[in-house]
Amino acid sequence: MAASITHLDVSINKTQEQELKKDGFMRLDVNLNAGTKGNQIFLWYKKTGSQAITRLQVTFNDEMAVGLINAGYTKIDKDLNVGAGGDSIYMWYFSGSTEYDTPIVEINATTKAEDEPPMMAAGWERLACDLNRNARGDWIYMWVKRAQQTYICEVTATTAYILDGDQFQAGYIRVDEDTNREAGGAFVFIWYRQTTDPKRALTDLQVSTNQQEYQQYQQQRYTCVSVNLNEGTVGDPVYMWFKKQGSNNPIKAILLLLQNAISAFEKAGVTVITKNLNSGNNGRTENICVNQ
Repeated sequence: MAASITHLDVSINKTQEQELKKDGFMRLDVNLNAGTKGNQIFLWYKKTGSQAITRLQVTFNDEMAVGLINAGYTKIDKDLNVGAGGDSIYMWYFSGSTEYDTPIVEINATTKAEDEPPMMAAGWERLACDLNRNARGDWIYMWVKRAQQTYICEVTATTAYILDGDQFQAGYIRVDEDTNREAGGAFVFIWYRQTTDPKRALTDLQVSTNQQEYQQYQQQRYTCVSVNLNEGTVGDPVYMWFKKQGSNNPIKAILLLLQNAISAFEKAGVTVITKNLNSGNNGRTENICVNQ
């Protein structure tokens, strides 16, 4: 079995690179500020020690950090957008031992949308937040691979940061991109928990954007996540629906795609739910993609 990643850090200048190398860290050779005029930024990792890192999260505002602090996550206190403008982006990690935690054994990053579907097909799991968020650089996403194949066993959503700490402590991973991005409503986030048992996994996920679709999934005995992903906007009510029947086609991963990546996944034959999460408003086009 591959060794687990136990330490993470970030360098934002040459001096820090030299210090981390001397301390035994290995560098991920992808500039996390690629395509901008900002600092060259690199992620560093170690595989020494007994505490495997099991969860990674990214924040792009201060409110997102509160629940992570309360749940005992460690912040890498170096802005991944330093010198580039855009949002202040920070990475956080957690070493957990609950039934929902599976060690991370590899980490990588992509800078082009067309490189993402092959990563997903190879069993990698993508973090949702673009590390160049609002910096107008390349679209940069972190990816992790775990010691075992994991499956999505629970999915929910929140419209208030006050609930975040409880969600993290219960083993949930937050999809760190707002489903209301640029739509003017509440900050809405999708959350999921993982399992290594395919028999516990979700087997289908759908989205409704109008009353007719809502009734259709209700009649087909889907379970509704009773949080409007368009909460606080002038747009249509948008809901997620799921099933857990059978285990022949378990869902391995859920991705939130912005418009730049949707066509790349569709061309690769990956299942993209075509319902725009910002249906009926002027926010970003966002879609859910599932890997089965």
